[in-house]
Amino acid sequence: MISKILIVDDSPISRKMLKSCIPKEREYELFEAGDGAAGVEAYKRIQPDITFMDLTMPVMDGAQATEEIRGFDPAATIIVCTADIQVKSITNVLGLGALMVVKKPPTRESIADALAQAEAQIG
Repeated sequence: MISKILIVDDSPISRKMLKSCIPKEREYELFEAGDGAAGVEAYKRIQPDITFMDLTMPVMDGAQATEEIRGFDPAATIIVCTADIQVKSITNVLGLGALMVVKKPPTRESIADALAQAEAQIG
């Protein structure tokens, strides 16, 4: 069961928007990081059930962070939430092990669907 969610995005507004789309029926522990490098460190510390990852960020982008996290935790469930919908970017991040890509701005429905898919994968 999903209980801890990490949101990695350099935009505080985007993090807030994503948090507002997470269903309120269940209580989740929500954690945030403002760039890919901080996201990797937060992941190691928190060990979240799901990570929502932006792609375009300073310091370390979402693709690099996804690759690094999956390098030390191959079972990590990472959902990319990005405005970058270029086929090359999506193919790259899915190849690095992301579960799926959700287009920004997120909706309650898209986040609920993503959480359901993640829950099914986690078991």
